[in-house]
Amino acid sequence: MKIFYVCSYGGCGSKMLCEALKRHGAVEHVHSRKPPENLEFIGRHGGGRTYIEWFNGIQVPEDQVNEYYVIYLYKNPVKSILSRFTNPLHLDHIQTNRKTTIQDVVDSSKDLYGVKEFYDNYTKPGNRNYKIYCVKYEDIFEKQDELSKLLGIGKLGLVKNETERTHKDSDKLTEIYKDLIETMEKNEFIIVNG
Repeated sequence: MKIFYVCSYGGCGSKMLCEALKRHGAVEHVHSRKPPENLEFIGRHGGGRTYIEWFNGIQVPEDQVNEYYVIYLYKNPVKSILSRFTNPLHLDHIQTNRKTTIQDVVDSSKDLYGVKEFYDNYTKPGNRNYKIYCVKYEDIFEKQDELSKLLGIGKLGLVKNETERTHKDSDKLTEIYKDLIETMEKNEFIIVNG
């Protein structure tokens, strides 16, 4: 059986993708900021004792690693921030300071949420015993068949249904995250690190 880990910093459509993948195997929704070098179970699986959406320190046996598909779904950070980062509980889940506000980010002109670090942790090649499939949200609806083929599964049936959120400081946030947005826009739909 295939096991899918759908990882993101939130507000990227990860829950939507989890729902679609449930027809094709077991699915775990993951908000760990840093993927481990050797693949680990999530939450309480394998005897873990951590939050249900984090890698738990207990390694998946080497002979089972090839059953796991680690997918990192990312999106324009400004849209993600406006969608999910106003919730302090979500900030806890992505392992960042729960007291950080959009206004703090705007006032400092810095990525206080650590979105770039989160993105780099998954997209930069590493010495891992598994692959990470980095998937650009902006392309997922028109190119979902490519993802299905890569994962060796049937159709996903993803349908775009999102609400665009605006904020008085959207332009300032776009300026703060300009370099990361440009990097993301240049990416292919899927990058495989492994």
